[in-house]
Amino acid sequence: MASPETPEGKETPAERPLIMRYAARSDVGRIRSKNDDSAYVGRHLAVVADGMGGHAGGDVASASTVLDMIHLDHDDYPEGAETVLADEIQTANSLLSELVHQNPKLSGMGTTVTALLLEDRKLHFAHIGDSRAYRLRNKKFEQISIDHTFVQRLIDEGRLRPEEAETHPHKNVLMRVLGDVDASPELDLDVLDVEPGERWLLCSDGLNYVAGHVVERMVRETKDLRECAEILVDLTLEAGAPDNVTVVMLEIVEETDDDVNTAAVDVVPAAALAAVDEPEAVTAAKPTEGPSATKSAEDAPAEPKEKAAREAETGSSFSAGDPGATDEESVEASTSEDGSKEPPITTDPHLGEHLSAEVLREELASRPHELVGAAATAAETGSIPTVAGRTVARRAATVLTHKAEQDRLDVEEPARRRVRWLMPAVAAVVVVGVVVGLWLGYAWTQTRYYVGEYDQRVAIFNGISQRLGPIQLSRLEAVTDIKVDSLPEYGQQSVRQTVPAGDLDDAQAIVENLKNTGSASANCPTTAPATATATPSPTSTVPVPSTAAVATPSPVPTPCEAAK
Repeated sequence: MASPETPEGKETPAERPLIMRYAARSDVGRIRSKNDDSAYVGRHLAVVADGMGGHAGGDVASASTVLDMIHLDHDDYPEGAETVLADEIQTANSLLSELVHQNPKLSGMGTTVTALLLEDRKLHFAHIGDSRAYRLRNKKFEQISIDHTFVQRLIDEGRLRPEEAETHPHKNVLMRVLGDVDASPELDLDVLDVEPGERWLLCSDGLNYVAGHVVERMVRETKDLRECAEILVDLTLEAGAPDNVTVVMLEIVEETDDDVNTAAVDVVPAAALAAVDEPEAVTAAKPTEGPSATKSAEDAPAEPKEKAAREAETGSSFSAGDPGATDEESVEASTSEDGSKEPPITTDPHLGEHLSAEVLREELASRPHELVGAAATAAETGSIPTVAGRTVARRAATVLTHKAEQDRLDVEEPARRRVRWLMPAVAAVVVVGVVVGLWLGYAWTQTRYYVGEYDQRVAIFNGISQRLGPIQLSRLEAVTDIKVDSLPEYGQQSVRQTVPAGDLDDAQAIVENLKNTGSASANCPTTAPATATATPSPTSTVPVPSTAAVATPSPVPTPCEAAK
């Protein structure tokens, strides 16, 4: 394709792709016993993660998140990278939940994430937590990220001044973070225009112990990126460094011919990886003739696919802190007469674990990068927290083996179906029984009546006076003109406590009795008035005058008499 021409007819040079120049450093600090920070930076991806949870697994959270994202470090996104960074961070969040499910001791762990993904002339930005991203462009130095902390919220609401934030007792309380507490955490996302020459600083909150104006001066005045990262970490250590500190310095530049020539980095062969840990694999097949299983750099590109496919078949992966895992696969491949290699045979029970570490290292070796902090320790020691399943090679192997796994499921399905129908059937019968019982009970209540109070008047209700949760089991039938307050005390209590009736006629009779006698009782007993009568004493021999009489006490008045 011809280059565009200027009005004078001269060709203008085509724009070169943009890449990152970078440097990174991480330090455990003066006080902490282990480094919970992790960072990765390459030509198109930069990410800093600050783990939380202390001994509960802050290093596991940051390492697994960073190692899960390293495969994004490329510029080949045919459909665009608008959602790639956010989707991968959400996937990393799901991985943390899986790790906690496998090992409950990791419960409560989490991590911050601040990441940049360079695509063409756009910079995709994603952020959660209190790690920070600063940009120096056109002589303007500014913080691009916003801290997701309790103190920052107080500042945003005007309840705290920025200068008071550093001494606030809750300055380290995070409001948003990756971890097992939120299945879909809210991220700050943005797509920024990028210019050659602009600088970025990504750091964990350990750098906050260096004054902001000092950090800005170092970024402005220190031309060498490596030297700038070293100075910033050294300044943090001089300030006491009570926390881990991680610094990533990067500069956006145009790609040169030297960058293109060194872009294809040879994959580390298996023999080189074996030097890291002592071999434990068992060789079950000896080579007859031809080359051994250790591949040259020319054969290396096909190697990750074969190993990843075998890894997927084993179903094995590392767990956090898994000791005894090595990184060598001492397996030799036999060669047929036509020179093609046959699949190697092995009896190593830890084959899947070795491949998990090896696949990750091969991916790291496939491009220029810098890995620091807990993620670097995990990659070097092989204590990889189940991240191999997230690599490109493992994903491809999963796709290749999916059909075979589905076939096995189809074979087992008929045997399972005989049992699976029982539980739904039992559940359906129980649900139907409960529904029928509730309906019959409700229908019975609607045949009952009672007298009660409505708007301070005596009223007749259809149903019963109870409630079933939010459902009232009665409805108003009729309201009389009898005020409850006009009834005697005994009648008021009866109405307010409700008087049950067998049917509507009984309820009307109760209302009539309340109106006439003030009592809810249908039959009011009557008592004859007290009179003085002469009652001769059976034991007395003395005659009693005719005017004398024995007083008989009057009975206690009933509610009906009280009403009269």
